[in-house]
Amino acid sequence: MEIFLFKSGLVLACLILPLLLQNTRAEAGPLVVITWNYPNATQKAWETLSKEKRSAVDAVEESCKLCEQMQCRGTVGFGGNPDENGETTLDALIMDGTTMDIGAVGGIRNVKDAISVARKVMENTRHSLLGGSLAADFAVQMGFKKESLQTDKSRDMWQKWKNENKCQPNFWENVEPNPSSSCGPYHLGAQLDDPKANAPTTDEDNHDTIGAIALDIQGRVAAGVSTNGQKFKIPGRIGDSAVSGAGAYADGEVGAAAATGDGDIIMRFLPSYLSVELMRLGASPNAATETAIRRIAKYYPKFSGAVIALNKAGEYGANCHGYDSFPYYIANVETGAAKELNKPCITTHSP
Repeated sequence: MEIFLFKSGLVLACLILPLLLQNTRAEAGPLVVITWNYPNATQKAWETLSKEKRSAVDAVEESCKLCEQMQCRGTVGFGGNPDENGETTLDALIMDGTTMDIGAVGGIRNVKDAISVARKVMENTRHSLLGGSLAADFAVQMGFKKESLQTDKSRDMWQKWKNENKCQPNFWENVEPNPSSSCGPYHLGAQLDDPKANAPTTDEDNHDTIGAIALDIQGRVAAGVSTNGQKFKIPGRIGDSAVSGAGAYADGEVGAAAATGDGDIIMRFLPSYLSVELMRLGASPNAATETAIRRIAKYYPKFSGAVIALNKAGEYGANCHGYDSFPYYIANVETGAAKELNKPCITTHSP
């Protein structure tokens, strides 16, 4: 009888425990974490989750869309960070951790609603990434409007760079004429003594991304990013914000992460994917993002960037490198609204 009762208890525990864990995870939400000091975008995501009771995917889209409309710090949305031709193009990505589906646009031209177009790629195609002017054609088919992304501000910025600053800085190296002292057009040339002498820097005024990660009241997670890319980039350049696992990543069994900073470096290390996988192995969001950042800094000690992460238990964290500190926003049941946090950045470069 005792053995029967013991076995029955084990069976009952096996049946009930998953339900209890599921309820615990659901009660951990809602939660939203946003890169940089974007309180309006954070509040928008929070209200989408808490008041409207909508999904994590909805919260991510609404947050990034608001930042695109507000042209957050000139690095998100239209009218900012022109390329070498004076044109602003956009990258965006959204990922549903429940379905593991993803939609992204890279270098999309003449359409303002990059994150919403990315969602249409996710929900209305079997593809994951569309790029350039053809992505804009797709957007028109989905009901979006084509319009110039250039503004007087972005035009003036570009003209000053080209005419007064002689195209300095830029992203060219090992070409002729010498890109550190002249404009193109360039062609293949000898390797320079210091090929990165004219390289642009990624600082707090050129960090280029809003990253949004969310956990909703049903325990679902999502992630998304939107950007207008690096200032004076070579036309055609697409950054990490269009690349799954680099700019953002979400897994419904674990959590979500998003990155910001030097996208050309970020996409070489997939720190968002790495952070989620480390959380899968039991690391906290803070520990996971620290490992991801340190791995980049080991090879690129001048790297500037940050990673945010959250897990299904409602824990969150962030780490950064190359800045003094990294401001980011959260909102959860405890805060009840958008709250700014500030993370001191890693200063050592050891692995």
